[in-house]
Amino acid sequence: MGFKWDQAEEIAEVLAENHPGLDPLAARFTDLRQWVIDLDEFDDSREGSTEAKLEAIQMAWHEIYKEQNEDDSE
Repeated sequence: MGFKWDQAEEIAEVLAENHPGLDPLAARFTDLRQWVIDLDEFDDSREGSTEAKLEAIQMAWHEIYKEQNEDDSE
């Protein structure tokens, strides 16, 4: 069973691996939506995305991004 739109944290982890160094706050929602749909593990309706779900993914990814960049600066 693959990822669903509601699995923001799990999707964010994979996106962080696939797009290292990219600040997710700089990503457009249209790009973010396509990146999620393109994941091999994604198994949900293409039409199931909403702005709220994309924002949840973006914010979860941003938390990972902040953690990774804090580690790099030490």
